[in-house]
Amino acid sequence: MSASASASPSPSPSASVGIVLVSHSAAVAAAVVELARGLAGGGGLAPVAAAGGTPDGGLGTSSELIAEAARAVDRGAGVALLVDLGSAVLTVKALLAEGDELPAGSRLVDAPFVEGAVAALVTASAGGDLDAVAAAASEAYAYRKE
Repeated sequence: MSASASASPSPSPSASVGIVLVSHSAAVAAAVVELARGLAGGGGLAPVAAAGGTPDGGLGTSSELIAEAARAVDRGAGVALLVDLGSAVLTVKALLAEGDELPAGSRLVDAPFVEGAVAALVTASAGGDLDAVAAAASEAYAYRKE
């Protein structure tokens, strides 16, 4: 399920979708960002940021860190937020409901955290719009490992 903070503004031709990876662990979020960047290839990558843990370095989620990361990756084409576990979903949904904490066009994307992050970054880096990025990330649920 996805939610939008508000209608997405018309992106400029050079705008790209930003991606925020929200985890209960700063180390996990940073590692998935590094993995996605490595697998997505070289130059020209869409902006991606980690928002993991709490401001004091503990486990949990922080609305402040999530909002800061979303603002950092916002290039005017929307921001896809992928999350790891339950309370991260609730934190992002609360931010979206507030309506003014996240950039316009921010969206919670229902996707597996690691596979979805890679698919989202590849699609955003190829110029996909927010709908395409969200669809690619969500389709990662269909990846079979057997």
